[in-house]
Amino acid sequence: MHGGLVANQRLLADVVLGAATLGRVELAVFVPFPYLAQTQSLLSPTAIAWGAQNLSEHAKGAFTGEVSAAMLGDFACRYVLVGHSERRSLFGDTDAKVVAKVEAALAHGLRPVLCVGETLAEREAGSTMEVVGAQLAAVLDRVGVAAFAQVVLAYEPVWAIGTGRTASAEQAQEVHAGLRQQLAVLDADVAAGVRIVYGGSVKPDNAAELFAKPDIDGGLIGGAALVAEDFLKICRAADE
Repeated sequence: MHGGLVANQRLLADVVLGAATLGRVELAVFVPFPYLAQTQSLLSPTAIAWGAQNLSEHAKGAFTGEVSAAMLGDFACRYVLVGHSERRSLFGDTDAKVVAKVEAALAHGLRPVLCVGETLAEREAGSTMEVVGAQLAAVLDRVGVAAFAQVVLAYEPVWAIGTGRTASAEQAQEVHAGLRQQLAVLDADVAAGVRIVYGGSVKPDNAAELFAKPDIDGGLIGGAALVAEDFLKICRAADE
């Protein structure tokens, strides 16, 4: 829950300027609902995409305070985050609710960025792949593997978000490879094409090592994205 009209204007202007020097990297920003109109206005002339940080699983109705996929479409959103660890831990987004939100996004032409991840206790218990595999399976069982041609996967170890800690490049690669293999069992082509991005405290000083791994296709950047210079350094690492 960051941002404001003035701060957004500065941040996005700096990102747009820096992004002009990038080659093959694709960028998207995820902003709070009140700033979607501003973001659309500022980014429409650019190649940078935008999306929302959450959506309702309901198409419409008496759900005060919720925002539907169709509403996001009115602001030309291309992406939406689904199942972020903070939504799961703080706001009760169960696997069932995450599945419903993925379905709602896909039904309205949005590309959901499906977040999966384990807690520190789960990692220390050796159950990382069991946990993230179950989170992925819940969606696969409902929408089918073919739908993942329109889904971005994001591995975000809960213990590395906002803590300054990060999974090593080897730890992240192991999970990314496991997620891709889970898809490959069902459809090798979809598995090869799906983007799996890493979202656990990516910083300018660790981005290159992470992005060099074969199954890490990019980053879901949190705190570092609030500082244009840091964000653009990460983008340049992905562009190399």
